[in-house]
Amino acid sequence: MATGSASEGRDRSGRDRDETGRAQNQRPRDRYGRPLPHGSAGEVDRVPDDAVFSAAEGLSEAQRLLDGGYAFTAHEVLEAVWKSSPEPERELWRGLAQVAVGVTHAQRGNGVGAARLLRRGADRVEGFGPDAPHGVDTAGVAAFARGLADDLDAGRAERGDAIDPAGMRLLGE
Repeated sequence: MATGSASEGRDRSGRDRDETGRAQNQRPRDRYGRPLPHGSAGEVDRVPDDAVFSAAEGLSEAQRLLDGGYAFTAHEVLEAVWKSSPEPERELWRGLAQVAVGVTHAQRGNGVGAARLLRRGADRVEGFGPDAPHGVDTAGVAAFARGLADDLDAGRAERGDAIDPAGMRLLGE
């Protein structure tokens, strides 16, 4: 049985919960988003559950994280924008977040799950076409995602650290 109490932000099972019992993401994480033991030094700064980014801030921060190899944290940033975006744009942000988490699965070694998420995200993003909001390069993101999915399926992409998310460019040049 876990030793953490609800007053410390954990329930009896040791899971992070807020005062209403809702799950929280409090544990430190490695660069691929895998939880580390409580009290460990995390490899990445966490994106708070209640973070809010404008579209421009989210795209800039997510690209910086992708360029550094941090697809999981980029996914968290894109998800934060998705949660606060207006309805007509929500599927775009959802697709971008799915592509980033698909890359994360590839980095973690889950090629089958990665390929599925990459294709699902590519389909969502591509549906917005060349006039996507905020200058998102939907064709480029979709091509990156499908290319990586195809490479994973064919065994051409080595899962793990060899997966480089920096090739995904969120904005057109």
